[in-house]
Amino acid sequence: MQLKSLATAKLAAKAAAILAVGSLTLTACGGSSTPAASPEGGVSLINAGKLTVCSDVPYEPFEFQKDGKIVGFDMDIAAEVAKDLKAELNVVDSSFEAIETGTALTQCDVSISSISITDTRKSVMDFSTPYLDDDLALVASDSSGIKSLDDANGKKVGVQQATTGADFANEKGLDAQQFEDTGLLVQALRAGTIDAALGNQSVLGFAIKDDPKYKSVEKFATGEQLGIAIKKGNTAMAEKINGTLQRLTDDGSLEKFKTTWFGEAVK
Repeated sequence: MQLKSLATAKLAAKAAAILAVGSLTLTACGGSSTPAASPEGGVSLINAGKLTVCSDVPYEPFEFQKDGKIVGFDMDIAAEVAKDLKAELNVVDSSFEAIETGTALTQCDVSISSISITDTRKSVMDFSTPYLDDDLALVASDSSGIKSLDDANGKKVGVQQATTGADFANEKGLDAQQFEDTGLLVQALRAGTIDAALGNQSVLGFAIKDDPKYKSVEKFATGEQLGIAIKKGNTAMAEKINGTLQRLTDDGSLEKFKTTWFGEAVK
């Protein structure tokens, strides 16, 4: 997910929300600018004993609410990072604008929210090693008559506001309709108010995987990779997170998470 700007209302609404993950109770997130030492030597946390993670919820299947909990692919990874830090996991529901500009890292230890690694972002934040490759896809219904990107010209194509999908549509000369989040984009596709949706294959693939009326008609190799955002220069945190990602890769857990949340969508 790669956003440049979001509506001010969404930023204000989301910046205030603090949600707990799993069976954790709702807790307040401190805004202290002085990090507190964590149980793990060399790593400092904004709130002692808690790993505070900024995420843009909902963004299925990476992060979304289910039965009063925040779950998803990113949340499984976040829980493992917290476990390795011997810390409790708290999630701050933030706007993606705050996340992708690095502002979220003033109130969170890390940001985990399907963040595409880009040179622009690397100038204001550090990233973990990539944990998922995620190209773009064009998804359409059988009745739309769209079989490729060329067929989408003159059709109603939806994208998530200011994402790589939106940029790609613009580059290809499509007059795309923009939606604030992927949930609204998928709703429009199902309601028939748009003919096709263009976005990350992981999210759109997940949205249509159980509905035979829709299919991914074309994929585009953009080379996007997702990473965990870390405050610039926080090498101790980066080493811990990379250690967790390596462990999850080596013991097969990362692949298990992919199968759980994406099925065949990310291959």
